[in-house]
Amino acid sequence: MDRPPLHTIAVVGLGTMGTGIADILTRSGREVIGIDTNEAAARQAVAALESTTARAVERERMTQSERRDVLARFRTFTGIEAAAEADLVIEVVPEDYDTKCQVFAALDTLVRPETILATGTNALSVTRLAADSDRPERVLGLHFFNPAPAMKLVEVVSSVLTSPRAVAAVTALAEELGKDPIAVGDRPGFVADGLLFGYLNQAAAMYESRYASREDIDSAMRLGCGLPMGPLALLDLIGVDTARTVLEALHAQSHDRLHAPAPVLRQLADAGLTGRKAGRGFYTYAAPGSAEVVPDALTPDPAASGAAGRPVAAVGVVGSGTMAGGIAEVFAKAGFPTVLAARSEAKAKTAKERVGASLDRAVHKGRMTSGERDTALALITPAGSLDALAGADLVVEAVAEDLDVKRALFRRLDQVCRRGAVLATTTSSLPVVACARATSRPAEVIGMHFFNPAPAMKLVEVVTTVLTGEEARATVRAVCAQVRKHPVDCGDRAGFIVNALLFPYLNNAVKMVQEHYASLDDIDAAMKLGGGYPMGPFELLDVVGLDVSLAIERVLHEEFRDPGLAPAPLLEHLVSAGCLGRKTGRGFREYARR
Repeated sequence: MDRPPLHTIAVVGLGTMGTGIADILTRSGREVIGIDTNEAAARQAVAALESTTARAVERERMTQSERRDVLARFRTFTGIEAAAEADLVIEVVPEDYDTKCQVFAALDTLVRPETILATGTNALSVTRLAADSDRPERVLGLHFFNPAPAMKLVEVVSSVLTSPRAVAAVTALAEELGKDPIAVGDRPGFVADGLLFGYLNQAAAMYESRYASREDIDSAMRLGCGLPMGPLALLDLIGVDTARTVLEALHAQSHDRLHAPAPVLRQLADAGLTGRKAGRGFYTYAAPGSAEVVPDALTPDPAASGAAGRPVAAVGVVGSGTMAGGIAEVFAKAGFPTVLAARSEAKAKTAKERVGASLDRAVHKGRMTSGERDTALALITPAGSLDALAGADLVVEAVAEDLDVKRALFRRLDQVCRRGAVLATTTSSLPVVACARATSRPAEVIGMHFFNPAPAMKLVEVVTTVLTGEEARATVRAVCAQVRKHPVDCGDRAGFIVNALLFPYLNNAVKMVQEHYASLDDIDAAMKLGGGYPMGPFELLDVVGLDVSLAIERVLHEEFRDPGLAPAPLLEHLVSAGCLGRKTGRGFREYARR
């Protein structure tokens, strides 16, 4: 077998990331030189490799003989001189420019002229590190994601000084390691962290403002967007101090207030509450380094739920579109007699037929029996008049996202519905209080924001205005539990939790393409592989609809008046051209017309 072009690789810095990189390199057949000035860190890296390879043998993914070979290929040292024989050096020392410069200066005097020097930074300038090197053409960025053995993404970062040959060599290495490398230019955060950390910062600021609890923010993003972790839990995993460093680097370049670190990050970091590694950050953990969250003073007490809700025996849903039908299906499957009211009886019957088709699919997939389908469908009564809602205890509207239309509807509901009935809007972008003030009973009006498709999505944002009564909130939360949805509490401001965090991230992704920093495919791949997102930002924008996305971004910009929230011109141009996503056959990508 030919010797790999990069056969001997030194890893400088044996923390969590360095140890993970050493693990995948030794398993690939490379000779790995692990270097850390802290002897304990070096011993811990060896112990970690021994542990992971022992588990691999237990699971029959490796033989004992292969394990011995892997362990023999990993040697550790406390002096940088050990890197002299390496073909590639990867430094993953702390994110401090002076520290990294010292490492690169020492390597310049030790390694061969052809040795490639890679920095694992995700926040500092690769160009600056290269410019200070004796051979800037061999310096590049090689950004793995944590945990390195599991995460597929590797960002290969070139400066204007980097040799194409060096880029080709490390790209080939990444592919041989089973990774998915993407080539990016040198700017703080690169692609994945450049998008991720702005979102994390927004979440920290949302928590700091007491708009929503840490548990509700994290639940909203996991259940509403399908993310593997909530943003505050992820900040604890990354390290609050690390996140602050990355954000400071991002802000220094972008001057975007969205990247200005939320003060709570500094407060936590200065107090030593840096997340899991310290045993406490946004959450409290069983011990430093533990992933087990334990209750603390901020943990919600289920017994302190406040007012009791009103009994709900009958439900009304207003609308004839996909969301209205989905909500009616949710209530009917939970056993609630449900009136589905539309502008005409024909529209209401068509909406019920769509619910029937959805239930048929559920039977076909084995998610319910035909008897359960028949029972649920029988609970839905189509109506062509709002008068049919007179006996409902809870009415949820899902009509057009137009404030005048919703106000007119709530004025009519105020006349039709009995006193004590809770009136809810599913709006995702309009002020709930405007609907409330169209009635004579604003204390009974609330936001109940379901996510599409309503039967599948577990999240409901329960949006209270300054006029909403506690009894109405308690009623809606109790109903959410009955229909097996997870409620999160938030106030009446643009975007609520999910859209307020999601759409600035999507907008920043559009800006990256607009600035020719990275391609659609690379950005989508980076967020799926590096961030664990179920869809890349451009896939999601095309599914949601570019017109819908633009409308939400405009509402956010208008409410918060932050220049960083201004919709990207590229998004506006595509909407003006009628390129709205999958529904028109073309958005950021083209789709086959049905």
